[in-house]
Amino acid sequence: MKTGKISLVIPAYNESAIIENTIETVLSYLEKSFLEYELIISDDGSTDNTRAIAKGFADRGVRCVGHMPNKGKGSAVREGILAAEGDIIVYTDADLAYGIDVIGEFVKKIKSGEADIAIGSRKLHPEGYSDYPVIRLIASRLFSFLTGLLAGFRYDTQCGLKAFSSKSAEEIFCRCETDGFAFDFEVMMLAVGLSFKVDQIPVKIENHRESKVKVVRDSVKMFGDILKIRRSVKKRLERERT
Repeated sequence: MKTGKISLVIPAYNESAIIENTIETVLSYLEKSFLEYELIISDDGSTDNTRAIAKGFADRGVRCVGHMPNKGKGSAVREGILAAEGDIIVYTDADLAYGIDVIGEFVKKIKSGEADIAIGSRKLHPEGYSDYPVIRLIASRLFSFLTGLLAGFRYDTQCGLKAFSSKSAEEIFCRCETDGFAFDFEVMMLAVGLSFKVDQIPVKIENHRESKVKVVRDSVKMFGDILKIRRSVKKRLERERT
């Protein structure tokens, strides 16, 4: 694959406290690492000044897309990725939970042709869950086990750092329908169903902050969502093949 343009998509919802620092950090990394790049902030209906701050960086190659009202992380990621113009498209969280330098490994994996999609895995890193709150660790492990049982793969689907070739991004995200946190599971169901090559890269949490996920409530909802997603994705792909 040619070097080409790198697109980095960051979904954001009411992140005015950190978004300026995040953008500065990301731009500094992109400027020194890639010849062509774009940073897309996908605003998920923020009610603070997240979008205004992001738009203030327009002269440095930052694009802001988004919608009102708030729909969910899945919607924001989907909108950002479908707006991206890069040959390789990466998304990560606004708090840069897995750091910034690791993104180069994801881009390299796609550039080399080893994979169409590279996903982060906390399970594969010896310190992947270091300092993780116990209740969140249990919920994450249980969710991973259940998704593996239902889908037949053992990916760390909920890791918020993934990279795609432009082809795989377009084919997957134009089919995505899930707006909430379970969207990552739909992405991986489609990736496997469409026979894209997936590779995993060990990652660990570098930046800890209180999660916006309500562990018990959202875990129950997400489990219900993945049952629906599993049925829906299989039906949609079967229809396409007939």
